[in-house]
Parts: sequence; structure tokens; C-alpha cells
Amino acid sequence: MGLNITRQDIELLAPAGDWECMRAAVANGADAVYFGVERFNARARANNFRTEELPEIMAFLHRYGVKGYLTFNILVFEDELESAKALIDACIDAGVDAVIVQDLGLVKLIREISPDFPIHGSTQMTITSPEAVEFTKPFGLERVVLGRENNLKHIRTIGEQAKLPMEVFVHGALCVSYSGQCLTSEMWGGRSANRGECAQACRLPYDLIVDGEPKPMGDVAYLLSPKDLVAIDIVPELIEAGVTSFKIEGRLKSPEYVANVVGKYRAAIDRYFAGDRSAPSREEIRELEQSFSRGFTHGFLKGTNNKQLVDGTFPKSRGVYLGRVERVLRDAVVCRIEAPLKRGDGIVFDAGDPTKKEEGGRVYDVRHNGVRIEGEAQEGMVLEIVPGRRDVDLQRVARATASGNERSGA
Repeated sequence: MGLNITRQDIELLAPAGDWECMRAAVANGADAVYFGVERFNARARANNFRTEELPEIMAFLHRYGVKGYLTFNILVFEDELESAKALIDACIDAGVDAVIVQDLGLVKLIREISPDFPIHGSTQMTITSPEAVEFTKPFGLERVVLGRENNLKHIRTIGEQAKLPMEVFVHGALCVSYSGQCLTSEMWGGRSANRGECAQACRLPYDLIVDGEPKPMGDVAYLLSPKDLVAIDIVPELIEAGVTSFKIEGRLKSPEYVANVVGKYRAAIDRYFAGDRSAPSREEIRELEQSFSRGFTHGFLKGTNNKQLVDGTFPKSRGVYLGRVERVLRDAVVCRIEAPLKRGDGIVFDAGDPTKKEEGGRVYDVRHNGVRIEGEAQEGMVLEIVPGRRDVDLQRVARATASGNERSGA
């Protein structure tokens, strides 16, 4: 399918939780930006924008030839219909390019207001088959955002049979449940994921009970916490499967994250259309890890592999893996590094249990065989890494190393 696709057919879609993120997305090559306002979106914890800012937002985006999509991707209650209608009217007046919608009742309401206002079917619609796309066609959707449970083969089949533009998540956090349809947060804490208030119960530690008996899991306690999605290395395959919009997750992330990730995917897409099928460099992957990473996975894009989807040893961003501590000296740790390192970099020593206090701080000095290294030390070198004197308790690191638990990460 990719043979007749041009660069203009492909959209890079970036998240924006605030103005700084929106500017970062535009400056780094996004073709479109999705964002929410103070109500009716699945990221209630983001800063979000105000409805009255919509004209300013759209004027800014359109000035740079970038489209703007409003997230309206929650279920709407009956007593909210008037407010929902007012927001749709505001979107139409401000020139919003499309709204991303979960609730089919809201789709009907929008169609009553405007027969041709663009609507994108949200990933919360769980569209995972050609039949699901056909079900949406009477509502006149302009695009479907496929469920993250699809693999490349399914995506290609949906594109060939359903013939509707497809948007696919290519980078960012993964939900252990069908997207947006997890009920644990509401049942345990009264915060509904379907209303944008997910408490991230999947990021908590759990015990595994088999036939009524606890099963020892060692340091694997985060049984429901998926790694983060990264598909930058399979951009060509996604384009040729018929994907027309590459969506980056991250409306709760920083402007630096948005700038870095958008820039990397912009380069990958442009390489493909320049005839370059080369994979991203190790440095590019490291920079993506540095922005935010719970460990990277293709999610379901390459098929189902639960061992690759969930690591289970930590629930939060860990940065770049630097190496394993081999020895602890009076003022330094000895480590064969697996990523570049220089003075001033920050490091943390993995305690083997994310609930425990972890040692970490800035690198004060870097030595090789006792000789200071000027500039950046390259991967593969055995280094003496000297942390700031008051930053790290090296005796605690030594005890952990003796027990086999300690790893270091930049």
C-alpha cells in the first residue's frame, strides 16, 4: 500500500498539554497537534487549555500550517449535553480542524449541529477490525484512531478493507487495559479512567496468587505495568501498512519530551520519503530513552509477546541503562559503561526494589585506570565513576553490589 503514498499523505501528530508543549511540537516538525480544554478530555491531570483560548490556539497553529485537534474522548453524561454542545459550537467557531470523540451519542449530537464538521473516532472506541470501521461509517467519521491492540497485519487488513484514514499510536505510555476502559481506578478510588482521571493502578506493585498460594516473584512486583511504546524503527512498515497519522502520546509530558520525540519521528518519516530505509541510530534511541522510558517495546505492533510488553521490575522512567557496578572503591564505583558518560551527568543506582530509597546524584569525575578522562567517555570503557561527595552513600552501594542487586543508570 505504501508505493503510492507521498510525504504529504503522512501526518505526524504531537501532544500538547500546555502552550510550551504546543510551541515545542510546532518547532520540531509536527503536522498536527492534539490538545484538551478544561472539560471533556481523557487527561484531566494535564494543565489543559481554556475554551476561550481556542481562537488563539488555532490562529497560532494555522499560522505555521499545522492542524489542531481537540480531544473530546470521554463518555458524556446526559446532564452535560448542553455544555458539550457549547464546546462543539466553540470548536466550530474557532476553526478547530477536528474533534477526537469516544461517545457515539456525542457523534450524533455533533452531526445534528454540523453535518460536515470533522470527527475522528478515538482509540477509546476500540476499533480493532474492518467491521468496527464499517460500524462507524454511517456517522461520517473522517478518520479512525485504531486501538493499540492491533498488530501490523491487522492494520494493513483494516486499511485495505475499510478504506478510511487510520491514525496509530507510535510512541509513549501504554495502558494495560483496552485503552481508556479500565475500571480499577474508579472502583478503588472513585477516579474514572473513562472520565480522564486515571489513578494509574497498573503502576502499583502486586502479589501473584496461584491456587490460593503466593508465588515468589523475586524483584518482579509490577505485574501490570507495561513498558513504553516505541515504533521509530518500524516507521517504513507502518507507512506501507497504510497508516496515515503517526500519533505520539504525552499530554502530561514536558516540552523537552515533546521536542525530542517529535523531532526524532519527523526525521524518521522524512528519511523514508528520501529513500533511506536505515534504522534509527543508537544515539537517537538513547536520546528517546533519556526523555522518558520505562523500557521500550513495540507494544502489539509486532504481535503479542507478554514478556516483552511487561518487565515487572519498575513502574517509572529509568533513563538510559549505563551498566552494572563491578567494584566499589573508596571514592568511586567501577563500571563497564554501555552508554557515553561525562562529568556532570546524573546517575542513579537501581536498588532492585523501586519502593526503596535509591542512591544517585551528579558525576563529579570520570577516570580510566586512575587517569581523568577529559570530555565524554565512550561505551565499552571500564571507568571509575566518582559521584559528588555528599550525593551517594558508597557503602550502601557496596552492600547492594555484594548481594547482586545494584545496577547503574544515567
